[in-house]
Amino acid sequence: MKVTISDVAKLAGVSTATVSHTINNTRYVSGETKEKVYQAIAELGYTPDASARSFRTGKKKTIGFIVPDISNKFFATMIESVENCLSAHGYHLIIANTKEDMDREETNIRLLTAGLVDGLLIASTMDDFQRFDQLIPAGFPVVLVDRVFDSQKYSSVSVSNFQPIYRSVCRLAGKGARRVGIIGGLPRLSTTKERISAYQQAVADCGLPTDQDLIRYGDSMENSAQACLDDLLARDCDAIIVCQGLMAAETISYLHMKNIQLAKDIDLVSFVDYDYNFYQLYSDQMDSIVQPVKELGTAAGEQILRRVEDPDTPIFEKVLTSAYHPYDTPASWSGKK
Repeated sequence: MKVTISDVAKLAGVSTATVSHTINNTRYVSGETKEKVYQAIAELGYTPDASARSFRTGKKKTIGFIVPDISNKFFATMIESVENCLSAHGYHLIIANTKEDMDREETNIRLLTAGLVDGLLIASTMDDFQRFDQLIPAGFPVVLVDRVFDSQKYSSVSVSNFQPIYRSVCRLAGKGARRVGIIGGLPRLSTTKERISAYQQAVADCGLPTDQDLIRYGDSMENSAQACLDDLLARDCDAIIVCQGLMAAETISYLHMKNIQLAKDIDLVSFVDYDYNFYQLYSDQMDSIVQPVKELGTAAGEQILRRVEDPDTPIFEKVLTSAYHPYDTPASWSGKK
């Protein structure tokens, strides 16, 4: 049975008019009352019709951005880029942090689409498109960022890393590596699936031994790389690819702590998606796959503004490319795309 505004009002202990004013920001409502209303909305899963509401209220000049880990500098850098883009057009940004938890994402989507923002940018941690899709009110502007679904119902801005991963494995094989390990992110994510697929195809094409034990999974949170590294080192890997910047930084530090020298004792391919000065200290000792983080954020900001201003604009898929930098090539890189 569809949840109504009357259900929300009853649970919050207020009138339906108060719920409406809270959602649409059409009259002053105290902070305490707003909190009750939004708690009721979240508990009941109420999703007002976005397209109908827009006719009554107009725009709030605010965009929401749901990210999996606000402490991860990859997303922090992206947020800054999005905010710069939005502020140049008179829009504000609200950030919600899911900590890679699907239930937290669901709660944040329900809250933000209940009248707080004009549109949503989402780096989703969901493993089920149907669950995600049913949370989005009809006609509500949404742009997927970095992570996408097989269904192309929503506009998206992402980065393809298939070719850089493939090239890195081939290069390692050409240098004589035989046991190339890889550390991916959460297995359910589109980014992880693409990167592992590129690795597996390159391993097969280069004639390297196929060993599922050389594939390990961390996440976008801190302190997830060490256990993966211990497993791969125990399996005598002579090269490791780390598919996420935070885990790559932890890998470099951990190998240094264990007195394992890059480019001498082991070859490393590192994703570079933040803190460029740190990575440049090791740019002559490891291969780098540099992510266009700022461009990703700018493109995401531009796309959500386009959808807010014209909700009927066709679905748009923008795919950026990362840059692969082998460490012994003459060309240097500045860390900026």
